[in-house]
Amino acid sequence: MGFHHQLTRIMRPDDANIVGNVHGGTILKMIEEAGGIITTRHCNSRQGERCVAALARVERTDFLHPMFIGEVAHVSAEITYTSKRSVEVQVNVLAENILTGAKKVTNKATLWYVPFSLQNTDKITEVPPIEYSSPEQEEEGRKRYEAQKLDRLETKGRNGEVVMPVPTPDRHTKEAYTVEFSQSSLIHLVGPSDCTLLSYVHGGVTMKLMDEVAGIVAARHCKTNIVTASVDAINFHRKIKIGCVVSVSGWMTFTSNKSMEIEVIVDADPLVETDKGKYRAVTAFFTYISLDKENKPLPVPPLKLENEEQQKRFEEGKARYLQNKAKRLSEKERQQ
Repeated sequence: MGFHHQLTRIMRPDDANIVGNVHGGTILKMIEEAGGIITTRHCNSRQGERCVAALARVERTDFLHPMFIGEVAHVSAEITYTSKRSVEVQVNVLAENILTGAKKVTNKATLWYVPFSLQNTDKITEVPPIEYSSPEQEEEGRKRYEAQKLDRLETKGRNGEVVMPVPTPDRHTKEAYTVEFSQSSLIHLVGPSDCTLLSYVHGGVTMKLMDEVAGIVAARHCKTNIVTASVDAINFHRKIKIGCVVSVSGWMTFTSNKSMEIEVIVDADPLVETDKGKYRAVTAFFTYISLDKENKPLPVPPLKLENEEQQKRFEEGKARYLQNKAKRLSEKERQQ
């Protein structure tokens, strides 16, 4: 298809947790950087107004193996489908142990980008089409495009435009293993280093903050080493501009014997253009697992539910968990 991009980086201590496992957020950020570069390059490959790609959505992604400090991450991105106004990028992440030469795939991700004009930041520019190797390939891409479009609309409808304030309970008065005991938030002022050429936040920066919060929730719940196992679809509802204060909040929704699901939301509050008001910018579900010293999964303490709302969220989380489990099993069978 002609459009490929490679990004290579060694994993350093500040990319990882205290036991040396690289944060899921670090990997998500690298994936988004590779996707953003390839899409911006493609969308500027024709004469016409210049543009920058903005992340609109990341499909469900699994973290297949943990990555460690000292390993080299190889991130390769390829454009696999284009509509008139959006681009699908598929990304693979490979971890290489440079001491032994061993390599393993740690991630596969699918991202959707939209190109915004440099002259008028609210204008979406037209995407140059790509060549497909077969009509079937184009048709498959079109199906994925329609499916994500539908899902994004559903999520938007579920979140609504009204932002409900997120209560921050006093943790010390809460019982261990309850939702409010591990619930966590992070406040971040968006500065120049977080932004693209258009002064909007890089999707990768936001995802890294979301993963940090989800990680704190998971660690508070089980008090062990935890790692990101997967992330359900991440939807970017609205762009976040420089000078906004973002509140990233996370709380536990579901626990199985070996995993924890954490809902994470990002609300943006403009400091200067206050008439715009606070708005919900991003939503996603992160799944974490608890590990022992040998990186083997540990049982997760069950979540204590205290009201109907938490019970409802737990049931919804359980449905997602069972659906993903069934999907994994059918994929395994197909590969055999």
